Amino acid sequence: MPLSVRTRREKQKAELRSELVDAAHKLVQEEGYEGLTIRKLAKRVGYAPMSVYSYFADKQDILFALAEDAFQTLAKRIEDHPADDPIEALQVVMTEYAAFGLGNPNEYRTVFMTEKTRPPEGRTFAEMQEGNPLMKVLIKRVEACVAAGKLKGDPRAIATMLWAVGHGTISLLITFPFYPFGDQQAFVKRMCDFTLAGLMTQDVSPLTETPPNC
Repeated sequence: MPLSVRTRREKQKAELRSELVDAAHKLVQEEGYEGLTIRKLAKRVGYAPMSVYSYFADKQDILFALAEDAFQTLAKRIEDHPADDPIEALQVVMTEYAAFGLGNPNEYRTVFMTEKTRPPEGRTFAEMQEGNPLMKVLIKRVEACVAAGKLKGDPRAIATMLWAVGHGTISLLITFPFYPFGDQQAFVKRMCDFTLAGLMTQDVSPLTETPPNC
């Protein structure tokens, strides 16, 4: 097959996959996890269900695609908001992450609160973690805090702890909307400040004895 023909087909395939991911985002935003089906997704883009299966083996593959797309979007939003102070730059990560979750509760619940039992075909969880742009941005900003003497310890461990607090906070705000948290953004900021204040008092050790490759 001539290179130009192959290149054109690859471009068309990438464009259709992007169209499917965009449509899947809209489905979960409107209908949540239950609304995301291969049949509904195919109908939304005007293709036969079998065409969708050529891109995604099942619903879990779609969820992985949504998660990766969301991570890329969030990473870009964070990088668009730099700050001179490394702690403030780190707080931006929490702010943007919370804004995404609270602004898209159905999608956050579907994409980030649904158990992933296996990685997509041909990939591993470790590879996906290593290529996660949002985690890379978070670790980079933690490293800047460590270099400036604001935080001390293993950057990945610190980043993971911040992620755990952020995810837990947003999950609670979404799943317990009637609990008296007060203003949601204000509560997110309080949790961020509380966590950072605690981290500043200790030397954070690595999470595992064998550090990852990223």
